[in-house]
Amino acid sequence: MYRIALEKLFKWKNSKYRKPLIIEGARQVGKTSLMKEFGKQAYTDTVYINFDSNSRMTGLFASDLDTDRLIMGLELYAGKKIDPDNTLLIFDEVQEVPRALTSLKYFYENAPQYHIVCAGFLLGIALHEGTSFPVGKVDFLKLYPLSFREFLMAVGKERFASLLDRQDFQMAASFRQTYIDALKQYYYVGGMPEAVQSFVENKDLQEVRNIQKRILAAYEQDYSKHAPNEIVPRIRMLWNSIPSQLAKENKKFFYGLLREGARAKEYEAAMMWLCDCGLVHKVSRVNTAGIPLKAYEDLKAFKLFLVDVGLLGCMAGLHPHTLLDGNDLFMEFKGALTEQYVCQQLKTIEDLGIYYYTNDRSSCEVDFVIDLGGQVVPVEAKAEINLKAKSLKTFQERFAPAVSIRTSMADFKKEDWLINVPLYAIDHLTGILSEFS
Repeated sequence: MYRIALEKLFKWKNSKYRKPLIIEGARQVGKTSLMKEFGKQAYTDTVYINFDSNSRMTGLFASDLDTDRLIMGLELYAGKKIDPDNTLLIFDEVQEVPRALTSLKYFYENAPQYHIVCAGFLLGIALHEGTSFPVGKVDFLKLYPLSFREFLMAVGKERFASLLDRQDFQMAASFRQTYIDALKQYYYVGGMPEAVQSFVENKDLQEVRNIQKRILAAYEQDYSKHAPNEIVPRIRMLWNSIPSQLAKENKKFFYGLLREGARAKEYEAAMMWLCDCGLVHKVSRVNTAGIPLKAYEDLKAFKLFLVDVGLLGCMAGLHPHTLLDGNDLFMEFKGALTEQYVCQQLKTIEDLGIYYYTNDRSSCEVDFVIDLGGQVVPVEAKAEINLKAKSLKTFQERFAPAVSIRTSMADFKKEDWLINVPLYAIDHLTGILSEFS
């Protein structure tokens, strides 16, 4: 399956400022497949090393981190010569050998000619726990589940994806139902590569659901195995509460829904663990439109979203027949699926700060407010063709942003201060804004 991240990897390869690259992301979002495909397309040869339960690699990196010695050891392990110009070195599950992470510093400083990409499910946690290497010596790339654009390409609708790339919204409106049907499929299937691949090959929604259940079970095993024992029950409670939290009219996260009398301090470590693993997205509140938005972040008020809309539907017990019931799918859980979908697409846009807005009285709420690095843009997500935007208008009158976005099932339309962006085009938001700013 085509992944947009491949284009970023080619840019990384050809950059004269290239450093060893760390790919971050939740388990099963396709990191290993991406690295191997990149090696196949961009290099003559690939040396793939999985560090999980690999005693030879543990021993190799336990001694000094002289890069010549390490390359010799890697060549002996792989049984082949490593050509620095034509070989891609892949370190998978690299967090299992922390000194291998540390070695990236020395590869950058003493042997920058080698092309090294690394990945691992628990990398976010390993980095935050202070694994010893300077961040300035490596590059980072975040990988998420397939975006809707990637999903369109996976299911054989490349031309429809290209139409959105060209921002030909007039023609796209003529094929509205095609996009809506694909979007309904995406709401159910989500973007986890294994689920998408199964759907493409078999069109069996029950098998998709079985795959999603296996992924969720693997996540539970992961935090039961790797998280500190004292926070595992709290991780489980937080994780399992997200569907019901998002089903509320007010989607702000309430600790009181976990158990009576629950306090934030008890769950901070559990929440950080889930965030660092890439399993949840934490979207904090702001109560103003100042730049940068991060300076006005309210750390005590936030929403939690899952890594994938398909997994949210699985956890909530969404039935396949919902796909057949008109546009009811978009209304499920008071628009929770739609807000999850929009958050997931916005996350794929690089360097985008994502927050939500409420005023101090909570009488005005905007689903998302994004920071484009000098421009604040409010984004209201509507689950159907609902063109009322009371909160957006209130926000506009108070802060006067250059433009406001409403994303819904309605066609593309620009009117004064407001642009309606179809839900199926929301991951093209930055291109649209550059066109109309």
